[in-house]
Amino acid sequence: MCEICHQQFKPGYTAPPPIFRFGGLPMNLRGNWQIARRDLNNPRIIAMVAADHSLLDPEYDEYAASTSRSIVCCRTLALIFMVLLIIRHTLPVVVSRAGNYSLSLIMEILEMAKEASNGSRVSTKPPPEPSPLRRAKFFQANMRVLVTGGAGFIGSHLVDKLMQNEKNEVIVVDNYFTGSKDNLRQWIGHPRFELIRHDVTEPLFVEVDRIYHLACPASPIFYKYNPVKTIKTNVVGTLNMLGLAKRVGARILLTSTSEVYGDPLVHPQTEDYWGNVNPIGVRSCYDEGKRVAETLMYDYHRLHGVEIRIARIFNTYGPRMNLDDGRVVSNFLAQAIRDEPLTVQLPGTQTRSFCYVSEMVDGLTRLMEGDHIGPINIGNPGEFTMLELAETVKEMINPKVKITTVENTPDDPRQRKPDITKAKELLGWEPKIKLNGGIPLMEEDFRKRLGISRK
Repeated sequence: MCEICHQQFKPGYTAPPPIFRFGGLPMNLRGNWQIARRDLNNPRIIAMVAADHSLLDPEYDEYAASTSRSIVCCRTLALIFMVLLIIRHTLPVVVSRAGNYSLSLIMEILEMAKEASNGSRVSTKPPPEPSPLRRAKFFQANMRVLVTGGAGFIGSHLVDKLMQNEKNEVIVVDNYFTGSKDNLRQWIGHPRFELIRHDVTEPLFVEVDRIYHLACPASPIFYKYNPVKTIKTNVVGTLNMLGLAKRVGARILLTSTSEVYGDPLVHPQTEDYWGNVNPIGVRSCYDEGKRVAETLMYDYHRLHGVEIRIARIFNTYGPRMNLDDGRVVSNFLAQAIRDEPLTVQLPGTQTRSFCYVSEMVDGLTRLMEGDHIGPINIGNPGEFTMLELAETVKEMINPKVKITTVENTPDDPRQRKPDITKAKELLGWEPKIKLNGGIPLMEEDFRKRLGISRK
C-alpha cells in the first residue's frame, strides 16, 4: 500500500465522501444517490471511473498524478468502489426492471474497466465528442470561440477579426498582466462578446468550439521580471486549456514562438529544425516553456484525440503594442516620437523578421480552420539587422534623433528568419505588408497614446 493510502486508513480517520466529476461538474455520491444511479446506468462512465484515478481526486486537474504507486493504488480503490456501486445500484434495478437490465450489462462494465485499467487507453483516440449542450438549436447557429490573452497586443487584433463574423461568439479571458481592457473597449457590452478576468493557470469551465491559446508574457521585460509566472503560464496554462478542449471536444490552437529555435544554427529556420536553446538562461522561462507547451499539445492529441493546431509566430508589430515592453520595434518608435536616441543593442548586426499584426492574425485563423496540425511558421521572411531597422525608423519618424549602442542581453539570438514554405503551400498564406508600410500605421497609434502630435 502506498504512503498516501496508509495515512488515510489510520485508526479514527473518517474519509470524506468520494467526489466524482462528470463533464467537469463535481458530484457527491454519498449525498446524491439519485444522480449517481442515473449516471451509473452508463457502463462507459463506470469503466472510466475504474480506469482513471483522477476522477476520485477532489482536487482534480489534468496533471495531478504524482507517482506510479499512488496511481496503481488509486485505480485499485476505484475498481473496488465501482464494484460496490454496481452491487448497490445495478442489482436492484435488475430485479425491479426485469428485461431492461441483465447480467450481461455488468459483465460489459467489468470487461471495459479491465481493458482501461491494463493500459489500453494509451493509444491515439478519435477526437472527443462535443458537449451535448452544443446540439441545442441556439448553439448550432453559432461558433463559440475562446481567446486566452485576448486583451493583449495580438489577442485583441484576433478578437477584432473574429467579431467581424456574425456567427462567432467570442469569450476573452485575460489576467491583465500584460494586456489591457482598452484594447477591447469597442466590444465591451456587445451581445456576442464576453470578457472574463481569469488566470489560465487556474482551470476554466466554459462551453466552446474553438480555443485560441495566446496567454503568456511575450516581451523580454515582462518574462524576465517574473520568469516563474511565465513558465507556469506556458505549462500549467496550456495543460488547463488542453483539459478544457478534451472535456468539451473543442479544437485548440497554441501560439508558440520562433524562440523555440533559440540561437539557430540553421538559417532560415524550417519547422523541422529542433533548435539551439539554452535551458537555464534568462530567456529560458519563455523558450523552454513554449517547447514544453508544444510537447503537451502533441501528447494530448496522440493520447486523447484532441484536435490541435500549433503556430510558431515570429516578431510581430503594429498598433496596441506596449509602449515600453522591450521589443525592438516599439522601443525604436517610442524613442523616435519622444526625441530620444534610438538604443541599438550590440553588435547591431543581429537580424529579425517583422510581420504586421493584421497579417499575423490572418495566418492564425487560416491555420485554425485548416486541416493541418502544424507546427507552421507564421512570420514575414523579410530580414533586417537592428541597425537597418533603427535607420528605417529614424528616416520615417524623426530624422533628427541619434542612434546609440548599448550592451546586449544574454542569449540574444544572432539571426532569425522564418521559412514559410509550409504556410504558403498548406494555408495559402503569405505576408504582403512591408516594414515601411506598417510603421506609419503603428506611428499613428503611438502618437495618440503618447499625446505627441507630428511636428
